[in-house]
Amino acid sequence: MAGCTLGRCVLLFAILELVASSTVRQYCIIGAGPAGMQMGYFLQSAGRDYVVLERNATAGAFFLQFPRHRKLISVNKRYTGGTNKEFNLRHDWHTLFSNDEQLEMRYYSTKYFPDADEYVRYLHDYAEKLKLNIEYNTQVTTVDKEGTNYVLVDQNGGRHLCQVVIVSTGIWVPNIPKNACGIEHAVGYESVSTDPADFEGKVVLILGRGNSGFETADSIVGSAGYIHMSSRTRIRLAYQTHYVGDVRAVNDQLVDTYQLKSLDGQFEGSLGHVGEESSVCIEKKDDKFHLVHKAALKEFSDVEDPMLRHPYDIIIRCLGFKFDFGPFNGSVSLSPASQGGGSKYPAIKPNYEAINASNLYVAGTISHSLDFRKSSGGFIHGFRYTVRALFRHLEWRYHQVAWPSVTLPVVDVFEHMLKRINEASGPYQMFGVLADVAMIRNNATVEYLEEVPIRALSTFQDLTGHDNGPLILWTYQYGKSYSGPGKDVLREDRAIGEPLKADKSNFLHPVIYYYEDPTKVNWNSENLPEPTRYHHIVEDFLTDWTQRRLHQIPVRRFLEAIFQTDLRSFFAENCFEYILTYGRDIPLYCKQHYLQGNSIAWLDHMEKVEIGEDF
Repeated sequence: MAGCTLGRCVLLFAILELVASSTVRQYCIIGAGPAGMQMGYFLQSAGRDYVVLERNATAGAFFLQFPRHRKLISVNKRYTGGTNKEFNLRHDWHTLFSNDEQLEMRYYSTKYFPDADEYVRYLHDYAEKLKLNIEYNTQVTTVDKEGTNYVLVDQNGGRHLCQVVIVSTGIWVPNIPKNACGIEHAVGYESVSTDPADFEGKVVLILGRGNSGFETADSIVGSAGYIHMSSRTRIRLAYQTHYVGDVRAVNDQLVDTYQLKSLDGQFEGSLGHVGEESSVCIEKKDDKFHLVHKAALKEFSDVEDPMLRHPYDIIIRCLGFKFDFGPFNGSVSLSPASQGGGSKYPAIKPNYEAINASNLYVAGTISHSLDFRKSSGGFIHGFRYTVRALFRHLEWRYHQVAWPSVTLPVVDVFEHMLKRINEASGPYQMFGVLADVAMIRNNATVEYLEEVPIRALSTFQDLTGHDNGPLILWTYQYGKSYSGPGKDVLREDRAIGEPLKADKSNFLHPVIYYYEDPTKVNWNSENLPEPTRYHHIVEDFLTDWTQRRLHQIPVRRFLEAIFQTDLRSFFAENCFEYILTYGRDIPLYCKQHYLQGNSIAWLDHMEKVEIGEDF
């Protein structure tokens, strides 16, 4: 600095540091992964004061190391047969929301399952091109509170003052059971060699049968002598459970080799995964690893447990990851969720706020406790929508900007809803969790809100800034008894094609619910509360709910039963004929459109609808 003596410079920098440490931000986001950057983008677009604090030197640093064998299992479907961007997001599991059309994963990889390095490049560009306010190499070590403000202390003692904190650090701490006997002899997924040559001729035991375990097994199956995989419970295959966090087909080669008797093995039961309640211990003898009785330290060698007779050359721990609670052990604490993954995630409210810390929110993977094994909130293609839902709530709570909505005449609800059902990606990805909501106003208009968290509907006004009242919501659901480990999801009678049996649909399909008084039901439960009326739209092989007889007419009649009026649409000529015939006793569409000068004239190439004919 020109003209600055050493003493003056030191003093000046000290003053600048003091000023910086006393500046109170509106929002501090911890973690510059996909969720943190998505929230940063929304806040920046709204002109809010925010900063993202990232402990690493780049955005999305988790993907620099994981998955270890570099193939992502999230879908990059570049072509869907259409150009509707909203619809295409149903099959693009990587792209984050932005105003830059080039920031789509389809421009970064041609692979259906991209390489992790390609996604690292995408996330880097997302941060740089959008000029997000990220402070790198800033690890938050402690979260405290001074008055109404949060104080985030970093590894260098720096203080960051914030009115609102959004934690989006993901789950990155390896899950190592504390009391698992001999677990120290296992090599962790986070550090195990990725070179197949290191496993040539080796006998390997993998603890854990999730995607990391199967990914590891798949990478060494051609090199190892044989591989055993173990877990407490049976294998959960994603195509059976319809939960994308379960084992994906791209990784399940060891199911084949086991079933086709090619030496590899799968087992569960008394051994489990050497967890806290296990009666089994890992012992090292002569550079081999043995599984022995924990109580008597006696080898499992009897004929009742033949898979345990032989020792292993290497044991690999693939037990997943959990949230880092370390920074929240002081005056500000986050408690583990009692449900939804147990201690893996922090406990939060349906509006994503921490249970025991006001103005502190959770975003991204770590909000998955709300829909663990139920929907896709733990994954990018799911939490990009829950992050947007959280942002919309913050806009109302702190800035009095109500949840985006459109006001529609009752006669337009049917077409608007049907369009969303056929295009919307949010309720499709976050099925059973996010819903479009139509609030009925005086039976003449509705306020239509998109992608509202269903479990937060008990506090609808506080969540959105809109008045409560009778409501219609729709979301997507699978059949109740269709999903689960071991389910025969490929049986011949797996699909329903008749509208009268739509409630028996198994595959993902839209369901519409009507609540005459939503204040009298319990929304904060795993299942939707009992509605006044409900309607299943029959499942469709093409996920195209536009057929007149199969889809449209049943939906319209359901809505007509709610509004107690004819919701058919008419050409201007039809409305004119109705007026001449019945006077002012005409269909609602004619009142809300034709008499307002908004009706469409019939043209020669159109199919004219006669009075009384069903639409």
